[in-house]
Amino acid sequence: MSSYFTHIVCLECGQEQAADPMAKACPRCGSQWLDARYNYQTVAGLWPAALAGRGDSLWRYGELLPLAEPDPEISMGEGFTSLTRLYSYERLYHHEHLYIKDERQGPTSSFKDRQAALAVTAMRRAGITECVLASTGNAGAAYAAYCARAGIKLWLFLTSLVPSEKMREAALYGAEVVKVSGTYDETKHVAAEFAKRKGIHLDRGAKAIPGKESMKTLAFEIAEQLAFNLGADASGRWRSPDWYIQAVSGGIGPMGVWKGFEELLQMGLIEKMPRLGIIQAAGCAPMVNAFKAGHAQAAPVIPKTLITVLATGDPGFSYGYLRQAVLSNGGTMEAIEDGRTFEAMRRLASKAGYSVEPATAVAFAGLEKMLAEGTIRPGEVVVVNCSGHTFTAESHILGDQYVHDLNLAAGQNGTAHLAPDEGLDSAIRILDEQVTSILIVDDNPSDRRLIRRLLQRYKRYRIFEAASGSEALKVVVDHRPDVILADLTMPEMDGFTLLERLKNDPQTADIPVVVVSAKTLTDMDARMLKEYSESVWTKGGFDTRQLVDHVVKVLGDVSAPPADGRLSRSYSIETHETPVEENTGDKQVIVIIEDNPQDLRLARRLLESEGSYRIISAASGRDGLKALYEHHPELLILDLMLPEMDGFEVLRIIQNDPKLRDIPVVVLSAKELTAAERTELEPYITSVVEKASFDRNQFLYIVNRILK
Repeated sequence: MSSYFTHIVCLECGQEQAADPMAKACPRCGSQWLDARYNYQTVAGLWPAALAGRGDSLWRYGELLPLAEPDPEISMGEGFTSLTRLYSYERLYHHEHLYIKDERQGPTSSFKDRQAALAVTAMRRAGITECVLASTGNAGAAYAAYCARAGIKLWLFLTSLVPSEKMREAALYGAEVVKVSGTYDETKHVAAEFAKRKGIHLDRGAKAIPGKESMKTLAFEIAEQLAFNLGADASGRWRSPDWYIQAVSGGIGPMGVWKGFEELLQMGLIEKMPRLGIIQAAGCAPMVNAFKAGHAQAAPVIPKTLITVLATGDPGFSYGYLRQAVLSNGGTMEAIEDGRTFEAMRRLASKAGYSVEPATAVAFAGLEKMLAEGTIRPGEVVVVNCSGHTFTAESHILGDQYVHDLNLAAGQNGTAHLAPDEGLDSAIRILDEQVTSILIVDDNPSDRRLIRRLLQRYKRYRIFEAASGSEALKVVVDHRPDVILADLTMPEMDGFTLLERLKNDPQTADIPVVVVSAKTLTDMDARMLKEYSESVWTKGGFDTRQLVDHVVKVLGDVSAPPADGRLSRSYSIETHETPVEENTGDKQVIVIIEDNPQDLRLARRLLESEGSYRIISAASGRDGLKALYEHHPELLILDLMLPEMDGFEVLRIIQNDPKLRDIPVVVLSAKELTAAERTELEPYITSVVEKASFDRNQFLYIVNRILK
């Protein structure tokens, strides 16, 4: 099989350049929005006959891919997922021919497997061994899996709202996970800066040639599968659906799918283009907002949705591309509230047997809305992209260092941004510390613990430990530390043997080793250590701050001031004295969801006066749910009359989520409750405090009784 990839066109200025899967930007205007083009006339003469007998994966369409053949060491049979008719859903909505494209069947249960398969294969063929990617979750897991197969180290930048299960899954594949407490757009910015400073390849997702090209295989498969299910048309052509519906974040999926159908139409393999149904979560719907207002450009928004996979606040160029596609033949863009999404998720599972992640449920809630409003006409064939399924990864096999936590300061408007007194330089410096790893090798656990505390008192370094030389070699293979602190007298394999093994292996010879040992050295020992180690420190014979400063210097890092601003003191490893650590105590977290600023201020002041509570506030049900997922508080204080989503809907969502249903709830509301409403609330709340008869002492008594 050969690729008929002929050239690249800039989508913004039209400039052409040579065919190259790794092309980064337009040479004329600098745009990164590039589009691959092919010899469609030749391929039209080959398809569909040439596809007969080929394997069921996306690679069967190699003539129209930038890479014609898979790498057998990387490919996992990605693509050609099933197209299944939803008979029970059809009966529920009295509409025939509703289909689900089940992308859960991919290697990591997401349509992003297509993107990762092509992108990682292209990287490996280009000789790339290290990559940086920013993701909202699914792409991160897919890239982590494929990079593991390709032997490419992946630095994965995720927002702090990405579920921990997604982070653990990526870490399980061996990715270096960096959690950024900012928006996805800020996370992309930090990732790009990190890649630039480290000289590491940055994957550009939808803007890169492999990304969008991989997604058009969805269109090829749907048209081929519909022809099989419904029969080819009178001319023997494949069939396109009347509607293709997908929930979107950055828009790479439907952009690629639309291009795929365009190519099939150009080659005469289908009769018509489908209409696009672009669905977004209402809490992050810049495309829908702009489309409904008739704007050609989408204004960025701050994501306020629980559907973190769809939390891209600035779609940029992709909105204009998709807007033209939607307008060309009567498609639509719709926004769906999170509450409707969770209802659709339960309905799809109970009525159709599909357990899906929230992003897919957004698409199905959009389908339900379009059916109810008559946007989809009777008899029209509809295909919905089932984008993925969240699976948990076992946390106990990863330890406690699978994620790097990069905090950005919170702005006055509640958005995350870089702290003005630190800036991006400081944030990247902090991240540099977190991704710098140190291995401590010592059979004495007290000595290992003390060295760890000393280093982490001044720096945010990631510390690994080993109790013997043989155990240390395994850690070196898995984590490739930046420096090793090693004892000499250990069981199984002593420090001298460890040094010889490290220095005689080209892969580890450049790792500096600092020896920290109580062993009395012979002249021969000293000569060997002078050749093989960075320095030698005798336990009990030095100021430990000097050791910290030396390690920092070996790493090429900046000097480390005391973490608490006080002068350092000496600790003797020999006597196992440990540092005095401040214990400020953890305050219990209370989330208050209240849209009345006066009532919120009163409740906050009362609770903060107790001195043992930390208050997180939200002015709407949607923002409150986001705070619950992010902080998992010890108590929720909930108003019932809220904008967008009222307190009753918040309670229903909480009770249907095992992660939230155990949080005690105190209702603080001005609403006069009916007997039926009190009965409805009773199973889900701990207490009701009426604003009309609010008593400060009683309110504090109720809270303290629950939490103390």
